[in-house]
Amino acid sequence: QVQVVESGGGLVQAGGSLTLDCAASGSISRINDMGWYRQAPGKQRELVATITRGGSTNYADFVQGRFTISRDNAKNTVYLQMNSLKPEDTAVYYCNARVGIGFKQNYWGQGTQVTVSS
Repeated sequence: QVQVVESGGGLVQAGGSLTLDCAASGSISRINDMGWYRQAPGKQRELVATITRGGSTNYADFVQGRFTISRDNAKNTVYLQMNSLKPEDTAVYYCNARVGIGFKQNYWGQGTQVTVSS
C-alpha cells in the first residue's frame, strides 16, 4: 500500500507565490512519473505538470512559465513552485505518483486547496 499526501495549499493574493509538496510513503518499489493535477468547481481534473524520475518535465499551456515542478527521489517527494498566481488558478491540487517496476499503478493524494484572491 502506498500513501500520497499533499501539503502547502492556502490563500494568496493575485500575483503571489505558493509552493506545494507531496510525499509518497509505504510499500514503494520505484516511483516513476509524478505529477500535479487540479480541479476547479464544476470542471474536470486537468494536468498541471509532470516530471519523470530522471527529471524531464512537462507543463500545461496555461502555466506559461509561472510554475516549476521538481522532485527529490531520496525523499519520494515532488514539489510545485507557483509564482504569479491568478484567480483562475484557484482549485484543489492533487498529487499523482506512478509506482512500480513492471506493473505500474497510479496513486493519488487527497488534494490541497489553493485559493487566489483578487
